Amino acid sequence: MTSVRDATFDVLRRYGLTTIFGNPGSTEVTLLTGLPDDLRFVLALHEGSVVGMATGWAIGHEAPALAVLHTTAGLGNAVGAIATARVNRVPLVILVGQQDRRHLALEPFLTGHLSGLAGDYPVRVDQPVRAQDVPGAVARAFHEATTFRGPALVVVPMDDWEAPFSGETVAAPARMVRPAGISDDDLAPLVELLSGARSPAIVAGAGAGWEALVALAERLGCPVFQESFGGRAGFPQDHPQYAGVLPADRVRLREALAGHDVVLAVGAPVFRQYPYVPGPLVAAGTSVAVITDDPAEAHRSPADLAYLASPSAVCARLAALLPSSSPAAGRAPMADVPELPAAGRPLRAAHVLRELALRLPADTVLVEETPSSRPDLHRLVPARTPLGFLSAAMGGLGFAVPAAVGLRMALPDRPVVAVVGDGSALYGVHALWSATHYRAGALFVVLSNGRYAIMDRLADKQGGKAPWPPFTEVDMGGLARSLGCPARRVDSYDELTAALDEVLPSLAAREEPLLLDVTVTVDPDFQP
Repeated sequence: MTSVRDATFDVLRRYGLTTIFGNPGSTEVTLLTGLPDDLRFVLALHEGSVVGMATGWAIGHEAPALAVLHTTAGLGNAVGAIATARVNRVPLVILVGQQDRRHLALEPFLTGHLSGLAGDYPVRVDQPVRAQDVPGAVARAFHEATTFRGPALVVVPMDDWEAPFSGETVAAPARMVRPAGISDDDLAPLVELLSGARSPAIVAGAGAGWEALVALAERLGCPVFQESFGGRAGFPQDHPQYAGVLPADRVRLREALAGHDVVLAVGAPVFRQYPYVPGPLVAAGTSVAVITDDPAEAHRSPADLAYLASPSAVCARLAALLPSSSPAAGRAPMADVPELPAAGRPLRAAHVLRELALRLPADTVLVEETPSSRPDLHRLVPARTPLGFLSAAMGGLGFAVPAAVGLRMALPDRPVVAVVGDGSALYGVHALWSATHYRAGALFVVLSNGRYAIMDRLADKQGGKAPWPPFTEVDMGGLARSLGCPARRVDSYDELTAALDEVLPSLAAREEPLLLDVTVTVDPDFQP
């Protein structure tokens, strides 16, 4: 007799969801025990790492990944990672365990109030009415996650998996086609706007397609800025028209875009900011247009013209329709670094990032989570591939370490490097065990200053004393080794260059992960 579990496994196979990221709980044991040989279970030691690793896997495969969470505790522990996946627009299918349906009304031990626990971050939360509706709910979750590029949850009571499934209807299409074309008539207003522009500029976001956007930028001959706090690089940052990362406050934003009469945001909202500063986003007389396939992003953007469509399709067609212009140079990122430290003097993050940039292979996947060093990374380590810069667009910590593990598992032929602060690394340190166990040979470069440097500076700007102490007792290398991950302490410039020269040339083929615990001092000139 076919069961709901068997029918769901057929759905997983149909959609390529055959790698299951999870941390097992009793409400999932009927699903997970005795998995068929073609389904692979990947263990993470914390649910935040479960979803973080699945997020990296989905980014690497450009397709939804599957995670399994344990009722209230598991989903609750993973909410931050689910929020990151949603803001980074990463498709996930997440199965959440629930107590036995037959006595849910009595709220037994481990019953979960699950429908709203993750807030608005899931693109869908489904609690199937019958056990026999579970396979269709999982199939629909795959389509919802793909269409809306975010996590889709299905809550499944533990007894549903053993229920019979015979002659039932799966309430989801077997195949979904999403045409991406757009007509020339629809593009006419944007063609008119750009054709008449005296000095256009482009703002590239995480949703931009590189090849088509490069073709459009070269056709227009205009500078291309990277959106602030983007989840990934939207344009090659070694391109001569690349103009750097947009400032995250309105005063500097207006200054950066001054002189441009038309600004086109591609795969980015208009415009991401951090501190509130009054005033308009752009100067009077500047027209703003946006191209995005994210409805919410389009709907909230204060633009003169918005296109809800595939950015790649629109940019490719615009490049063919628009007249060619002479290229204008972008603003090359600053590449200056402090003088090399004298013997016995501490390293700064900029020293580490510069030496890393000099040695990174062009196809390196780089995951960033070092808030106090992000400006240095942007100017010193240009992204040369679409995955050359990845970050948590939501802003919370705990993304980089597990995401790097998932990315390395998904892309076994690509070098993967995570650059994280020690404060950030502590949020996802559990994933180092998974990296070691599953032979995910990523390099984790931890910039250790023993404090939340960005918070210290924000407290200084606020004019008060920070109540939080430093945590200089934390030994990141010791933590890594306790989880089975090799680690090396780096205290000097010579130790740094020796370690990078040894590891980076063979990083793409490396199966054993490595954590470099690099002691750095806070840059005295750093301003958040």
